[in-house]
Order: sequence, then structure tokens, then C-alpha cells
Amino acid sequence: MSFFSNFSSDHCPGTISGSPLSGLNEKVCIQAEKIFDAGIIQTRLENYAAAPLSFTPAEPTYPLTFVSARSTSPVGTVTNVNVERQAEGCCARVQATVTIPIEVAYVDADGKEGVASSAIILNEDVLMYVPPASVMPFTVTAVGSCVSPEGSFDATTENFVINACVTCILKIAMQVELLVPSYGYCVIPPAQEYSQEVCTGFFELPLYPQGKPCSKS
Repeated sequence: MSFFSNFSSDHCPGTISGSPLSGLNEKVCIQAEKIFDAGIIQTRLENYAAAPLSFTPAEPTYPLTFVSARSTSPVGTVTNVNVERQAEGCCARVQATVTIPIEVAYVDADGKEGVASSAIILNEDVLMYVPPASVMPFTVTAVGSCVSPEGSFDATTENFVINACVTCILKIAMQVELLVPSYGYCVIPPAQEYSQEVCTGFFELPLYPQGKPCSKS
């Protein structure tokens, strides 16, 4: 069993049946990350020079043959943040450098497969909502994803030159304590162990073929 394995309880996540007020019994203070604003940026990079930071296995034999590249973590590193509040409203110009870690798969001159760690660096300049000044500071965070099926290896610079599709989501976030209505604690059902019964599909077959025989053409 689990929350979503035919488990029925008033104290587990799922759709609400009846009045949503039924079962509310307290106000709960929870610590969470509140997202004040978020925006998605999607771009295609052409002939981007991705410098390898490390190789696995180490010291491959040059030249390398590019195979593919993709991001290794959804978390982007945000640096060089500059926030300029606008004269009117709560919007601000947000400038930041977002570094997305990637992994490049290659084959070296000896025919050995390997991967190189690298990164894609984006310089973003956008308008976003920022909360008014408070004791608790907000932060600019980023989620990044990248895939690159096309590329090559430049033997002169020893960089990978890739064409990449990149998605970046910038967020204005803050750790806060929120007061929310609660139905109480969850009831945790026992987990259902996975078992692979090799004969199940075979035993479910009919003894003899079912349906009408094929008609003659």
C-alpha cells in the first residue's frame, strides 16, 4: 500500500470529496519556501564553447568525438545578482549569472567511451516581482535543464563546441513561516513490496485461442 495504491482515508493526500471544511481541526505553522515570482527562459545556444572541467576516465587520448551532452542537476548556481527596484510598483530589474552543470559524453581516439563535466553559463536580465523590504531577505534561485544532441570537439582550444536547448527558471524565493489550515497528521499506510511473478502473465492466458478464426482472402 501507499497513498496512491487504493488507500482510502480522510487523513491522506488525494481528491476532496464533500465539503473541504469537513475535517479541518487546527491552524498549523509550517516552514516553507515561498515563491514570490518565477519566470521561464528557453533558448537555443549555437556553437557554445563548453570547457571540460574533469574527465572520467582521466587523461583521455585526443582527439575526442562528441556524442551528446545534458544537464546533470536541476539546480542552477546563481551568482553576480543585481536587483534594481523600479520607480513604480514592486517590479525590479534582476540581473544574474546562472551556471548549469552538464555532462558531455564522448569517445576518445582509442575508442574508449568517457564523460567530461562542464557547465553552461547564462547571463540573465529580466523584470520580476520582488517583495517589499523586510527583515527576512529574499533570494534569487534557478532551476536549469539542458540537452545537446549536436556538437564537436575543438582540438585547438580543447573545448567542446555544442548546440544546446536550454531551459532556465528564475525564482524570487524566501524561507517563511506560514499559517495554514490542517486536517491533522497523515495516516501512513504500509508500503507494498514489489514482487515480480514470472508466471502471472502466462497463467492468465486462455487455455485455447479465443475469437473467430481468420477469414480466407
